[in-house]
Amino acid sequence: MISPQSIQEVLSRADIIDIVGQFVRLKKRGASYIANCPFHNEKTPSFNVSAAKGIYKCFGCGKGGNVVTFIQEHEKLSYPESIRWLADYYKITLEESERTPEQQVQQLAEEGLRILNEYAAQYFHENLLQTEEGQNIGLSYFKQRGFRKDIIERFRLGYNSESGDSFYKAAIAKGQNAAMLDRAGLVKSRNDRFYDVYRGRVIFPIQSMTGRILGFGARILKSNEKAPKYINTPENELYVKSRVLYGMYQSRQAIGKLDECFLVEGYTDVISLHQGGVENVVSSSGTSLTEDQLRLIAQLTKNLTILYDGDAAGIKAALRGLDMALGQSFNVQLVLLPEGEDPDSYIQKSGAAQFHEYVKGHKKDVIGFRLEVGLKDAGDDPVKKSKLVNEIAESISRINKAEDFALQSHYIREASRKLDVGENGMVTLINKYIRDRIDKENKHYGKEKELPAPIPEYQQEQEQTVAQATKDEEQEWQLIRILVEYGDKPFEGYIDAADFVYQTIDPDVIENDQARNIYKHYFDLAPIRPAASYFTNHQDTATQQRVVTLLQTNNEISPKWKLNYGIESQHGEMNYINDVESTIAYFELKKIILLQEQVATLLMKELDPLKQAVIQKQYFELRQLEKEIVKKHGTVVFKLLKK
Repeated sequence: MISPQSIQEVLSRADIIDIVGQFVRLKKRGASYIANCPFHNEKTPSFNVSAAKGIYKCFGCGKGGNVVTFIQEHEKLSYPESIRWLADYYKITLEESERTPEQQVQQLAEEGLRILNEYAAQYFHENLLQTEEGQNIGLSYFKQRGFRKDIIERFRLGYNSESGDSFYKAAIAKGQNAAMLDRAGLVKSRNDRFYDVYRGRVIFPIQSMTGRILGFGARILKSNEKAPKYINTPENELYVKSRVLYGMYQSRQAIGKLDECFLVEGYTDVISLHQGGVENVVSSSGTSLTEDQLRLIAQLTKNLTILYDGDAAGIKAALRGLDMALGQSFNVQLVLLPEGEDPDSYIQKSGAAQFHEYVKGHKKDVIGFRLEVGLKDAGDDPVKKSKLVNEIAESISRINKAEDFALQSHYIREASRKLDVGENGMVTLINKYIRDRIDKENKHYGKEKELPAPIPEYQQEQEQTVAQATKDEEQEWQLIRILVEYGDKPFEGYIDAADFVYQTIDPDVIENDQARNIYKHYFDLAPIRPAASYFTNHQDTATQQRVVTLLQTNNEISPKWKLNYGIESQHGEMNYINDVESTIAYFELKKIILLQEQVATLLMKELDPLKQAVIQKQYFELRQLEKEIVKKHGTVVFKLLKK
């Protein structure tokens, strides 16, 4: 187990902006940073990261937490694995108690594939650089391709011997498991004998965004008609081809910095472009673009430029998967390289400056590109032209009209003009594809059952009860927020703000169980006033998530409130005093209003004029207290309570 001291050191050293910025493109907004959420598809940023509080929160999907939970969610790691990941990133040596044999077996089971892939990548890399066969065959091939030693190191390129089982024997000698080797796609069994899958091939390790080895691509070097030129790791718990982009680990920082991603087909295209100084590039490894791959890119940029060979196969490949990119609001550009060139050959011949000049001068938007290619192919054939009209209409239908209305309108005009069809007819066809897609989605997910309407005479009363309960709960959570955020700050007449809350609020008035438990837990730690990080790093996930949500809620007062309600927002260091007093005022007002109702009930029942006068005096005193609180805080809380 990792010692608590080591965990605390990792938490204190880890910078959430630094870590999250490795995976998403953060933009500074005020005191926080925003980005498109890496955990769900969205077109406008709702993912918020606070450097001061060390937390993140997505107001779209609801996910939130600290730097450890981010790594857990993004990399699908356990809590201990996330701590180890961060420790490795910051070069922190962890103190760990010795594991029992059973714990060692469990740890190996959890990390088996990761450990094995890392071992294999290192073995292949050393085999390339340190063995005679690796140097004569594998390294010679890479040098022939023009790859420098630093590039070979950066991408951890490797080689596996032509010998049938050299890797298998070496792995077994190091304690690796034969069944796990088979599961990872590194060996296969035939006639009760294991042999290497990648024998006689150069190896391209495929890495996650954080550098973990997910799988391998391997290219055969000798001519063999029976064997495929490239083979990949079979899909398993780590490697899912549709969710991986080759080169993302090496390219992620350049993509974020330049706000553009080049997409190419092959491993060597990525490597050659990097060597030529073009580092914002990834490869789909020959597959059509998928939603998961687009989601990876969208974490860093929405500007996607696809580079393809100028041959027929390259053109067809360029047309696949682009509708999804349009649907996710990507700015998609396509560049066809000169005939007979691919990104690898072109960058090596021309260099980075000419490459960028060519790309800039030959970018075409996706609809214009499809029109140009499609019209050239269709010629005077009416059947092909009709098919093209439908293809273009379907592509345009993917564009989000609400967000990209001007862009969609532009494409409709251009497509109608070039295809010689009426704009109204094109719009009708586009709407048909939109309706068809919605119907298909409804059939896939199933229609929601209609809820029975509330009984009319109870509906209004029910809505008022729910609304009041919601307001009470919101204010209870506001109480927890000011306690966590401002509890240790000075407060006139009291030890601190927490003491003011403690002296004023009875925990029994807090109706929400979780809020009441956090309230009590806070004061159970007395005389220590726990910092907000105590709760944002809390071992109880529910507590951690709730406090993160509270601390990331926008608590700024609307500028219109001054006009409508006469409320002024305090600024600077003393703003928290107004926040604390206003929150406590809600509970004071709530108590006063309840007393008013009780006194009013007594007044209606009392027949004695003298007693009525006494009760009336009590009622007017309560009303005066109410007015004083409202005047002091100038808040709309009272308006909410009275509704």
